[in-house]
Amino acid sequence: MSKIGKKPIVIPDNITVVKNGDVLEFKTGDKAAELKVLPYISAEISEETVDDKTVKVLTFKTTKDLNQATANWGTTRSLANNIIEGLKKGFIKILEIEGVGYRANMEGDVLVLNLGFSHPVRFVSRKGVKISSEKNVITISGQDKEAVGQIAAEIRALKKPEPYKGKGIKYRGEIIRRKQGKKVGSAGK
Repeated sequence: MSKIGKKPIVIPDNITVVKNGDVLEFKTGDKAAELKVLPYISAEISEETVDDKTVKVLTFKTTKDLNQATANWGTTRSLANNIIEGLKKGFIKILEIEGVGYRANMEGDVLVLNLGFSHPVRFVSRKGVKISSEKNVITISGQDKEAVGQIAAEIRALKKPEPYKGKGIKYRGEIIRRKQGKKVGSAGK
């Protein structure tokens, strides 16, 4: 049994979910997203009464008793929950730049990074993901959790934090394990 897969998802009032074959369509205002239901999984949209209030609930079930079906069950439920959370409030990743002379600036929609290379690095965002920079803090936001995380990882990979001085790009709250440099030994033995 998948502990995550069997949890129902309560659909907020402002989000509509429509099932078209094996594709779930999520809509709210001008935002929309789709999710292809993975193999061996079926999705059901029903109404339940919770605290004298009728709410729509999205549930997933397995259609076959296979190990892959159990794995797909939890994954499909998590993907659907991430889409609903993204439509409701969005996702944010914050990166911090440390190092002398390391800077981040925005030129229109292009993020320009000075990271100690002989040239500035230009990073163009994808559709649906917004990048902003203030001082040495880069904020990446959007409704797709996967895209936000992928872009944050790509920007971080341009100059990973090094363990001796901690220079580079790191996630906010990330702890860099520091190493001690060479020690100067005593000269007279």
